[in-house]
Amino acid sequence: MRPIYLTSPKKVEGTFPLPMIRFRIVADRIDYQECDTLVFTSKQAVRSAESIDPSWKRLPCVAIGPATEREILALGGEVLHRPENFYGESLAQDLVERFRDRRLLYLRPRKISFDSKAFLAEAGIELKEQVIYETACRSYSPQEAPEKGAIIVFTSPSTIHCFHENFDWDPSYSAVVIGRATLEHLPSGCDVTIAAEPTIDACIEAAQSLQNRSDSGSGRK
Repeated sequence: MRPIYLTSPKKVEGTFPLPMIRFRIVADRIDYQECDTLVFTSKQAVRSAESIDPSWKRLPCVAIGPATEREILALGGEVLHRPENFYGESLAQDLVERFRDRRLLYLRPRKISFDSKAFLAEAGIELKEQVIYETACRSYSPQEAPEKGAIIVFTSPSTIHCFHENFDWDPSYSAVVIGRATLEHLPSGCDVTIAAEPTIDACIEAAQSLQNRSDSGSGRK
């Protein structure tokens, strides 16, 4: 049976843990001035906000992705909206249509894959941003590389970046990615499957499906 390696810090039964990133909070306060709605694009951002200032919950939130929505609700926050499409320009367009009269504060990581602020500015919407956490790559030795034939689950563009900082991509590997924004960071020609939903559980289901297939095929699915 092909082994499944999970690059998220989350531990899931039936997978080999290979966490690629670590998190560090870089803010000691949240600047709520002139904002009435928060934007979160990851559950880590929600957890970071909770660590910095639990009063973030007094403002309604836009949650990007179901995992982010669940984290907001679990910590007692209010989800005003969860976009159906949360990829780059499509997400920004959704914010333009629904929140033109809102004063948005995006609590974000230091590195992002799409510049929503610039896109929204073109539509006349000011998106205030505050960096509250950052990610860094974990280090592994070459001997810790996934074995040949492995199925590797990538849960963000950062996990792909950090994987390639540590290991070479073996042609026998297959990748499962959490969404199209993550897909774009893989080298062309990889055998890759996009999860049905942008959740780790959906990624694991896709990886297990690959395990059960006698021929995983090739190309982007």
